[in-house]
Amino acid sequence: MPPDRPEPFGNSDGGEHNASGRFRRLLSEPLLHFVAAGALLFGGYQLLTPARDDVATTNRIVLTKDDVRQLAISWLAQGRSTPTPEQVRGLVDQKVTQEILFREAVSLGLDRDDEVVKRRLAQKMDFLASDVAALQEPTDAELKAWFEKNSETFALPAHATFRHLYFSTDRHGKETKEAAAAALASIEGKSPESSEAAAIGDPFMFQSFYGDATPDQMAKEFGPEFSEALFQLTPGKWAGPVKSGYGWHLIWIDSIEPGRIPTYAEVMPNVKAGWIDDKYREIKNSALDEMRVRYSVVVPPIEAADFQDLQVPPGFNLGLEVSAQ
Repeated sequence: MPPDRPEPFGNSDGGEHNASGRFRRLLSEPLLHFVAAGALLFGGYQLLTPARDDVATTNRIVLTKDDVRQLAISWLAQGRSTPTPEQVRGLVDQKVTQEILFREAVSLGLDRDDEVVKRRLAQKMDFLASDVAALQEPTDAELKAWFEKNSETFALPAHATFRHLYFSTDRHGKETKEAAAAALASIEGKSPESSEAAAIGDPFMFQSFYGDATPDQMAKEFGPEFSEALFQLTPGKWAGPVKSGYGWHLIWIDSIEPGRIPTYAEVMPNVKAGWIDDKYREIKNSALDEMRVRYSVVVPPIEAADFQDLQVPPGFNLGLEVSAQ
């Protein structure tokens, strides 16, 4: 008696039932799901990401008409006249040579452990964070909320409009302050435009009248002590003597406008710029935090004594080499 032969697939109702069960089990296999998902991801990436024409994929170097035009524009931007076809061909040859040398350098690994390349690539990553922040358009509500938290950074400084009479230590010596005090008594109650006030004081190398001067400006020109005293004076009368880096002064304050926090409407363009700067730092720091967790950093103990006898050798390269392990 011949051995039993298996029935052909789908040969009967039972076969069809078994085949459909096996098919359902196959569809429920996690491995099949994983393979299908991987194929979809890979295919999507290939469709959305154009292949790069670099040394890793091809030795072709392709320059488009736009590339050549950009070379000509760069030539013009240097203050030169319109390039001739021969000059453009020379620019193209330089570009191709640069690309060849770059690809060959990368293939040889010359881009590794090069401090200039590291700094440049790090700078490009920094620019990426800046571009992402600039692309975000804040709402008016977001800007107002940000301004409320950071309004102090937009504070407007105090302003003073004043005139002064100068008394030189070169002329009056140790009695300069006393000479200024005696002059104050003689012009007290008199207008700064009066002939008596105009006749008192010594020639001054800078201005005798200042309009809308800020504390910082006066500190730079006369010194911090003078600036601090100036903004505590009462407008409409002579005051002093006030000391500066040049000598002593009698001061008439025309007006003082105290510092204040501006309204949102006054500084709205600056608020948006500040918001973008803040968002840039936030994006950059967040990205750096995510990147840092992927690295293990090893730093030797740092002791002050290790740097007491430091000397800069001739021709020292400012690049800092950090070993990659």
